[in-house]
Amino acid sequence: MRIAVVGTGYVGLVAGTCFAESGNNVVCIDIDKDKIRRLREGEVPIYEPGLEELLKRNIHDGRLRFTTDYAEGIKGAKVVFIAVGTPPGEDGSADLKYVLAAARSIGENLTNYTVVVDKSTVPVGTARKVKAVLKEAAKQEFDVVSNPEFLKEGAAIDDFLKPDRVVIGTDSQRAAEVMDELYGPFVRTGNPIIHTDIESAELTKYAANAMLATRISFMNEIANICSRVGANIDHVRKGIGTDARIGARFLFAGCGYGGSCFPKDVKAVVRTASEYGYDFKIMQAVEEVNEAQKRLLFDMIHRHFQGDLAGKHFAVWGLAFKPNTDDMREAPAVVLCNLLLEAGATVTAFDPEAMEESQRHYLGDRIRYSERPMDALDDADALVVVTEWNEFRRPDFEAVHDSLNHPVVFDGRNIYSRPVLEKLGFTYYGIGC
Repeated sequence: MRIAVVGTGYVGLVAGTCFAESGNNVVCIDIDKDKIRRLREGEVPIYEPGLEELLKRNIHDGRLRFTTDYAEGIKGAKVVFIAVGTPPGEDGSADLKYVLAAARSIGENLTNYTVVVDKSTVPVGTARKVKAVLKEAAKQEFDVVSNPEFLKEGAAIDDFLKPDRVVIGTDSQRAAEVMDELYGPFVRTGNPIIHTDIESAELTKYAANAMLATRISFMNEIANICSRVGANIDHVRKGIGTDARIGARFLFAGCGYGGSCFPKDVKAVVRTASEYGYDFKIMQAVEEVNEAQKRLLFDMIHRHFQGDLAGKHFAVWGLAFKPNTDDMREAPAVVLCNLLLEAGATVTAFDPEAMEESQRHYLGDRIRYSERPMDALDDADALVVVTEWNEFRRPDFEAVHDSLNHPVVFDGRNIYSRPVLEKLGFTYYGIGC
């Protein structure tokens, strides 16, 4: 099948590459000329395990191409995906200017009946707006489909190639059949293709991320209670996670969630509810809890050093909002480092993938970066673990102890055992344990 994908960000690039991997002829379109040049050369602008290998293979085999020309990219396409950014406005609403601009350019270049698919995470009502823009611009028949993505950064390739479910929202049987044909190879093991009305599909992505964010903030609240009553959040997690009605996923306490989806989607669903006259109190609380949780490590550090952080130096392991990505959007590490700097402390950080991203867009040269995790400990007064990369889980604790000015560990992801570290002479701070 001939497919076009508008937008080569995280979603568009993964989708385009995975559709090509299943044998389709895919053209990815982006207005950024330099980005398209680098992609043609096989250079992937994001870190996602497995993506670079798949992209290079499909470029080599001729199934995946990149262009800045809408006419070239869309000519003859049976399906066109809109996968451009929807950045949040100050009020939390999703900015649809890129989506609607893409829709207009698509409409102006259609050469045959085409299914136009909203792949970007968009609020309810977006498909109607996209349809109106297409109707003004297009001279060919088209249908509009809402097909939300459910990709986890760090596991996006598997999520796309082996989806738990595919949600397709459309009022057109013709479009539904095209989408079933396209996604058929991905659901051969029996996972469902769920057909809904367009509005339900649009809301499904927000509802899924809102639910997961709620679980995280709930467990962080329980962890904060644990630290006050002497309970252990890991014991509580196991106790409730084995309940079949609850399950074990997304029950780990920590220093807050970040990334491109949860923070933005929580804000957007609250804003959508408000626009329709509903006060979504639970999600407002989820957001408030998460923002407070991002300060928790700093508050622990501040208390331990009795409010005197001026001149102190801290080693920070982990900058990305989660492992297996270089994404630092809304990352707790950014909040922590900024608060430490404001208090007069200095920071040396290590992250396997996100240090270049940090230097370019987030913390710049206001902190130092080390080439290896242990190098970050030089002359540090404490170690702060913010991201649970695998290589941080079993360090040489004796070497860590000897490297630190004070053997203090602030564990923002509960990856270490308090009894083990205390036996080795560390002062240990975890989240609710």
